[in-house]
Amino acid sequence: MFPAVDGGQLKLLKENEIKVIHETSMRILEEVGMKIKSAEARRVFAAHGAAVDEVNHIVRIPRALVEKAIESAPSKVILYGQDKKNDLHLEKARTHLGTGGTVLYALDLDTGEKRNTTTGDVRDIARMVDYCENVSFYVINTYPQDVPDAASDINRFYWALTNTTKHVMGGMYTMKGLKDVIEMSEEIAGGADRLRERPFISFIVLMVSPLVMDGEYTDYLIEIARKGLPVAVSSEPLAGATSPVTIAGTIALNNAETLAGITLTQLINPGTPVLYGSTSSIMDMKEGTYMAGPIESAMVNAGIAQLTQYYKLPMYGTAGMSDSKILDTQAGYESALTAMTVSLSGSNYIHDAVGILEMCQVFSYDKMVIDNEILGNVLRLMRGIEVNEDTLAYDVIKSVGPGGHFLSEDHTVEHVRKEFFIPKISDRQTRIKWQEDGSLTSADRARKIVDKILNKHIPMPVNPEVKAKLRQKYPEIKGEELY
Repeated sequence: MFPAVDGGQLKLLKENEIKVIHETSMRILEEVGMKIKSAEARRVFAAHGAAVDEVNHIVRIPRALVEKAIESAPSKVILYGQDKKNDLHLEKARTHLGTGGTVLYALDLDTGEKRNTTTGDVRDIARMVDYCENVSFYVINTYPQDVPDAASDINRFYWALTNTTKHVMGGMYTMKGLKDVIEMSEEIAGGADRLRERPFISFIVLMVSPLVMDGEYTDYLIEIARKGLPVAVSSEPLAGATSPVTIAGTIALNNAETLAGITLTQLINPGTPVLYGSTSSIMDMKEGTYMAGPIESAMVNAGIAQLTQYYKLPMYGTAGMSDSKILDTQAGYESALTAMTVSLSGSNYIHDAVGILEMCQVFSYDKMVIDNEILGNVLRLMRGIEVNEDTLAYDVIKSVGPGGHFLSEDHTVEHVRKEFFIPKISDRQTRIKWQEDGSLTSADRARKIVDKILNKHIPMPVNPEVKAKLRQKYPEIKGEELY
């Protein structure tokens, strides 16, 4: 099982405020309703007692249906890796962080310029995920532009699944792609039953704010639920634009939309493993644009984490991005502040946490390894302070006595690596030693690690015969195998 830490130390909402938000969300669903563009979904809701307006496609969902769905959805969801050491047990306030977003551009490693993303990026980021010890999962975060749109789904998941043994999640763009990806994963797993026993893939379906369930996305959600595979149902309100400008109003809207999607999964297939999702953020009221790195985005996600703990549902949250265009001070502090805020809230599966710049449009390999180090610091903080007879070290203090030192003590050797986070990128040398070593910046040191990973790291491979069979079955898979 992949190491996890417990969050929940940060609580922005009081208990009575959580209940008020819940009541507001129930009113939204019962009185305002959702515009549901999928005819199949409207049929399912109608069959279970929801009020359906077939002319306007508005569905008003009774509180009882929603509350029954909350009870039906599992309180614990296990997202498996192809290697058992990478299994993620999502429950209560256990926190994991990983990649996310669907960017169209990457910063080129040779020129530093923004370029279109390719299948090679999907492959290489998977290898980076596989290597980075604080990155728990791979939400496929680049859209390859070197293959046709119709072939995107199969390419994204093929290159992800064959280059990391950590859990792989992604959004889908076609129904054919969804079905092909499930069939491909069954082949890798050794059969449909084995994939259901240990699903090492999962999917993302988005609600459209305010209060819309898109036809195609909703049909994907129905298909995934029928297959019994894990799915993150996420809402993406933008405070001040597609949701109220107030944080409380945005949380209430996000809650209503996500619960509507979760309710559908449980009506289709009770017990479907589902993550309650939030990708909420705020609008820059000066520029009229989406922002990825503001602290208010983290506050929305932190508040929603408390709601998910109230419902006893695992949460798919968002943090760790920056709106900066380059690796600078802004990129560091926005990523660190939002990642720490949402982690301390106890969100279970925090995506977008590494490598993302420029309003979630650009991926940076160098930022990914810097963010991996940021996450190491965050996870160390969340582990807290262990207080017991051994860590209080009275006998050691007594043995050393006044004026002594602890450097040579066995106690120091035993505890130092557990107590202290030891960075690989941050510089802690004297200035003289730093200059002797070439006066490297943090970006320089990050690049050395990126080069090491991309030149040397080979994940545990999928069976070559299986890979060859998949490439023959799906000739639309493009790109170069590295091993």
